[in-house]
Amino acid sequence: MGCRSHDDVTQRCGAQECGRGVYEEMSWGTLGTVRPFPNLHPERDALAVQTALDKKDVVTLVSILTNRNSAQRQLIAHSYRSIGQKDLNTGLKKVLSGDLLSLMLALMMTPLQHEAHRLRQAMEGLGTNEETLMEILCTRPAPQLKDTSAAYSELYKKDLEKDLKGETSGDFAKLIVALLHKDNVLGVVQRDIEALSTSLDSKKTDPGLWISILTSRDADHLNRVLMRLELERGEPLEKILEKKFSGDIRMGLKTLVQCIQSPHLFLAQRLVTMKVR
Repeated sequence: MGCRSHDDVTQRCGAQECGRGVYEEMSWGTLGTVRPFPNLHPERDALAVQTALDKKDVVTLVSILTNRNSAQRQLIAHSYRSIGQKDLNTGLKKVLSGDLLSLMLALMMTPLQHEAHRLRQAMEGLGTNEETLMEILCTRPAPQLKDTSAAYSELYKKDLEKDLKGETSGDFAKLIVALLHKDNVLGVVQRDIEALSTSLDSKKTDPGLWISILTSRDADHLNRVLMRLELERGEPLEKILEKKFSGDIRMGLKTLVQCIQSPHLFLAQRLVTMKVR
C-alpha cells in the first residue's frame, strides 16, 4: 500500500501530475513495508508490462507490479495508456484469471478506490459483511471517509450513504451512518461518563446515546471516558455491552470501542481472524 504521505499525494494530484518529485521528498525512516522502487522509469516498466501481456508472461507481470508501490503503479498505468492507447486493467483481464487477477486489479487501484471497492464488496451478494463495514468506518478519519465516499460515487455511480442504509437497518444503520459522518464535538468527560453510566442503569439501554457520544468525540476524550466508566462499573466495557445490547448493534458498539481503545490491536486481530467471504 505504501506510506501514507505518498498515497495522500497520489490521491490529491493523480498519476498524471505527480511526477518524480514525490519520491524525492520521501524519508526512508518513515516508510511502510512497501517502499518506492528506486530509480523508477514508468515508461520502461510500461513497455515491459506490455511485452509480458503479449507473451502471457505472468511471472514478469507479478514481479513488476508487486515491486512498485501504489503511486508508482499509477504512473506505470498512465504510461501504458499513453504508449498503446489501451487500459492496463483490460490487458490484465485478458491474461490473468481467478484470485491472481483479483489481486492484480486491486493493486492497480488507488488507496481510495480500494477502500471504496472493499465497501462495495461488503454490500454485494447474499448478506452484508458488517465486520468489514465496521473495520473501515471505525478506523479511518473523517476526511479520508469523505474522500472514500467521493471515490465510491465515481467508481459505482452510486451514493455510499444510500447504499449503506439500504444494506443495514435499525440502530446498526444509525451507527454506520454516524461513523460515515464522524464529527469532533467538544464534550465534557465527566458529563459523558454520567450520561453513559445512567443509560446502563436503565432497564433498556438507549443505543442512540452511545452512538452519539462515541462517534462525535476525539480518541483521547473517549479513552478517558471509557477507562473511567470501566473503573466505575467494575468490569470491562466489552462485557457491559454484551449484557446490555444484542444483534448487530452489540457487535457494532463492541467493535467501535475496540477501535477507540486500541486501533492497532483491533486491526491485528482482524488480520488473524479474517475469513474470505
